[in-house]
Amino acid sequence: MSLFASVGRGTIQRAEYIGGLTIQFYRGVAAAWRANPLTGSRLRWASTIQHMAVVGVNALPVVCLIAACTGLIMALQGGAELRQLGAIQLVINLVAVSMTRELGPLITAIVVVGRSGSAFSAEIGTMVVTEEVDALRSMALDPIEFLLVPKYIAMLLMLPCLTIAANTAGILAGGIYIYFTLDMGFALYIRAMLEALLLRDIVSGLIKSIAFGTIIVHVGCYEGFHVTGGPVGVGR
Repeated sequence: MSLFASVGRGTIQRAEYIGGLTIQFYRGVAAAWRANPLTGSRLRWASTIQHMAVVGVNALPVVCLIAACTGLIMALQGGAELRQLGAIQLVINLVAVSMTRELGPLITAIVVVGRSGSAFSAEIGTMVVTEEVDALRSMALDPIEFLLVPKYIAMLLMLPCLTIAANTAGILAGGIYIYFTLDMGFALYIRAMLEALLLRDIVSGLIKSIAFGTIIVHVGCYEGFHVTGGPVGVGR
């Protein structure tokens, strides 16, 4: 009986979590639309710009460094295997398409969720523990619009920019390996890379970055809004 109870309890908890996250998502989208300057100009610009700096500008060196290392390692390992097949030139396609379509958005999301996702949870969780969120409600201010929307808009604007920077860093790092291995001119490498890439590769990567950003913001803020247990709960 305890086994069935634990399975049922876990299922109910997960259903409640997914349901609460879905409701918060729709409330966040609606609040972001209301905060649109074209429809009401209720956006907290100072907070949004501050979050844009934290999410985007401050994360740029780390994102570029990790992406460059990834592109270099991919070119190194892929080149070692493709050299045996006499197709070393395909390393350009491997690096360009993989970074743009898959690894660029993924690397960016991993860095941002470690830096900003946890920071969002800690910030809102601390406000919940100190009853600042209750104070916002008592002043007829929606915590979703006041706290979540600036983070959401900042993430939607900056994560695609970070993804483009990660793609560029990874492709350039792969080009360094190609330059010294194949003695290929950098202009020729860029030309081959542009021929290998399609517009849908770039667009799909940017769409993934927006999806990752949405998940990071809403999961981080949801965890913050539902903190229990005082300061210890914030750390968890």
